[in-house]
Amino acid sequence: MHEMSLAESVLQIIEESARAQNFRRVRCVTLEIGQLAAVEPDAMRFCFDAVTHGSIAEGAQLEIIETPGEGCCEACGKTVALQEQYGLCPQCGSPRLQIVAGNQMRVKDLEVE
Repeated sequence: MHEMSLAESVLQIIEESARAQNFRRVRCVTLEIGQLAAVEPDAMRFCFDAVTHGSIAEGAQLEIIETPGEGCCEACGKTVALQEQYGLCPQCGSPRLQIVAGNQMRVKDLEVE
């Protein structure tokens, strides 16, 4: 389950931000997770709760915003919505799709005390 290592990375970002900005408690964490990032939101919530136990983020609410997948077809040049990483261009049928959005995960916002 790679969500555990992702949750650990999120905690590391939180702790580094706390040192830099001098806050003591995190109330809410908002993550943006792309539909193509291969991150299961429920698993991420479970892992986040586990890794934040005993930390400044213990008990923090985790909000997840899913961002849509998008690709550019190298054959026809169209930008198209993607539901999966591999597939055919819905415009021309080509398999040469380059992902341009929706495969990232980032900490969007921290609500702190």
